[in-house]
Amino acid sequence: MNFATFDLNLMRVLDALLREQSTVKAAQKLNLSQSAVSSALSRLRHTLDDQLFIRRGNRLVPTDYAQKIALPLREELDRLEALFAQPKSFDPSAEHMDFRIAASDFFAELLMPVLANDMASAAPNIQPKLIDLVPDRYIQTVEQGSSDLALIPDETVGNWAEKEFLFHSAFAVIARRNHPALQKANIKAGELMPLDLFCALRHALFSPEGNSSAMGDAALAKLGRTRKVGMTLQVFSGVCRVVSESDMIALIPWQLGQKWADQMQLDIFVPPMHVPVVKIVGVWHKRSTNNPAHRWVREQIFAEMKKLDAIQPDLSAWPQAGA
Repeated sequence: MNFATFDLNLMRVLDALLREQSTVKAAQKLNLSQSAVSSALSRLRHTLDDQLFIRRGNRLVPTDYAQKIALPLREELDRLEALFAQPKSFDPSAEHMDFRIAASDFFAELLMPVLANDMASAAPNIQPKLIDLVPDRYIQTVEQGSSDLALIPDETVGNWAEKEFLFHSAFAVIARRNHPALQKANIKAGELMPLDLFCALRHALFSPEGNSSAMGDAALAKLGRTRKVGMTLQVFSGVCRVVSESDMIALIPWQLGQKWADQMQLDIFVPPMHVPVVKIVGVWHKRSTNNPAHRWVREQIFAEMKKLDAIQPDLSAWPQAGA
């Protein structure tokens, strides 16, 4: 390739195609016609001597070469944008962008409705997009640029990333109101669920991967006990719906239980074993730290999420580690 004659505008087209994997969506993102994007792709294939994308149904699947250059290309474009950006005050109302958030449906309930109101008034052309939290790959989606932010349980991240603590998330037991076994045992909402009853009842388990064990099972194992997992679901909303319409019970984040208790006719109970409180963090790529638009959206999300730390049970009477 002769770089002296290479049209640098093609870099933006290639980046959009790698992100969207669709000529239609890439054209919308770049405010170009689909035919212009298709023409640019043809030029890229000729210049780079690679097919770049293979069509699979409605998707363009990147070749190995395209996947290899995707992240470096994104980083170079970010650097060029920062290089030529003029210092000015950021105006969210004038910004046009998508902001992809990798997170579970916990945040569909406790974050996205607030953003729907706040963004509509302050930044009508910034579009938050909640995308699937891919098991074992949520950090990679940030690193590779397919998401702008991940909202996840705290973990070690590479030196390419930044993270910020948002809130603590305790786990509570939920059951449908007037659950026959709980009524028979005279266990009232808010009380500790007896260990024998907890283990005897069938559980609905949140697991995007379809695993049959989670944190609750590790906590039970320390007591030499197990529970009966009746089914797994990939979303918390499904877990709560199953519990509300059956005799199953479940362990879910406390804040989510509070959100859905009245709507789904659920009672909340103290778990009979110590389940560690989870620290939830926001993770993003360092390349975006000083991007004014990214920082502004980040701050809106983080401010809202940090309010959830106030929605916590009094854990002083809950089972503690080693108890």
